[in-house]
Amino acid sequence: MSDGTANGAHERTGLLSFTDDDDSRKIIDFTDWDEEDPRNWPRSRKLINVGIIALMAVLSPLASSMFTPGIAQIAEDLQTSDNIVIGATTGFVVFLGIGPLILAPLSETFGRRTLYLVCFSIFAILQVPTALSPNVETLIAVRAISGFFGSVGIANGGGTISDMFHPSQRAGIFGWYLLGPLLGPTLGPLLGGLIVQHLSWRWVFWFLAIICTVNTILAFFFLRESYAPTILENRKQKYEESEGGKFRIANQDDRPFWTKLGSSMQRPLRILFTQPIVLTMAVWQAILFGTTYSLYTNFEAIYGEIYGFSTTQVGLVYLGPGLGFFICVWFIVPKIDTIYNHLSNKYDDEPKPEYRLPLANIGAVLIPASLFWFAWTVQYEVHWVVTVLSTVFFGLGQITILNTAQNYYIDSFQKYAASAIAAGAVFRSIIGGIIPIFAPALFKQLGYGWGVSVFAFTSLALSPAPILFFYYGERIREAFAIDL
Repeated sequence: MSDGTANGAHERTGLLSFTDDDDSRKIIDFTDWDEEDPRNWPRSRKLINVGIIALMAVLSPLASSMFTPGIAQIAEDLQTSDNIVIGATTGFVVFLGIGPLILAPLSETFGRRTLYLVCFSIFAILQVPTALSPNVETLIAVRAISGFFGSVGIANGGGTISDMFHPSQRAGIFGWYLLGPLLGPTLGPLLGGLIVQHLSWRWVFWFLAIICTVNTILAFFFLRESYAPTILENRKQKYEESEGGKFRIANQDDRPFWTKLGSSMQRPLRILFTQPIVLTMAVWQAILFGTTYSLYTNFEAIYGEIYGFSTTQVGLVYLGPGLGFFICVWFIVPKIDTIYNHLSNKYDDEPKPEYRLPLANIGAVLIPASLFWFAWTVQYEVHWVVTVLSTVFFGLGQITILNTAQNYYIDSFQKYAASAIAAGAVFRSIIGGIIPIFAPALFKQLGYGWGVSVFAFTSLALSPAPILFFYYGERIREAFAIDL
């Protein structure tokens, strides 16, 4: 969509080539059942692509939180304070958000596969100097840089899935992919706790170096290019070499390369700051991520000091939200497509991005409710099982909001889905990275009851957004339409 208002259908045109009256070049495009069109690939090939990028999307957020059980050990080893070590998480998460601003539009210029391979190779390599960090300054700096390159799976995953799946089939697949950005920070402390307790904090990064290298090797052999303009550009070059003459791609942008690149680099921020719905949903996701990292970085203090848990036991607490993620992806996320298709048929019109939003209302209720639940059960030191149960519902709410929002972005901006998702990701990650720095002081000043309730009240203020955008979203998009 070039104006922010296209529907979710996004079918391929059926022409391979023809001659335009104003241009003698033959046009290259996909036919209806073209085997090179990613949407016509066998399902097995699509799922291999999804599996590889989903693992990338798990590993970079995993790296964001995996060392948190070792914060005290790192501080002692590098002769610094715990709060400064937390800065290594902040730097990583902030650059995890900044990365998509650059990497998403680059994938819409050079193709998805090239960006995945280059960036994740660098991300894997950077785990080595992180493991060897002689001081906290090196740790923070290298972690920040690795966060930038590690963001490639988050930056381009949604766009890649949009390349391969029709809108009516997308939400279920997208739900499993989206487990990565949330499941990574959840599993990280559990795995990190085991490594820190039995080896040392440096082995956390050696472990990451190994599994990231394996994933990169798999990508080199099995990851296929999915971005239609890049595939068609390769086809165009083959035609010109084998048949001679000149060809052009359907809807080809003939502007100079640097002009196109400059336009691509501006696209995510233009989407973020000119589209009220994207900005509102980005703020909501930012609050969610800020809340998540604030809780995760303080679980050690909460369950270690209040409930007397060991490092390994604290790691198991993170399975609470993880269970919520799986319940939601298994039972609720598939219904996003069901409702989307039902509403499209019911109103007998072209599918609208707003048809993705109804299930977000589940998250709008569960997020503040679960946070109030967690806040006051911890404050009054209720049995730990009750507190962990609240995190299950928190995880469930997170998935419903994140999944519906991301699908909304994709349906609204189709060709530029990666840029639209990047627009939301940058705000989410920067705020999500900065808030945890202030969380310990907030909890110390207000206690866990009112401290966590601050996050609950903030999410409660945004909870009407899904129902408002469902009814008025199309009107808002038309009022703020832009040419991308």
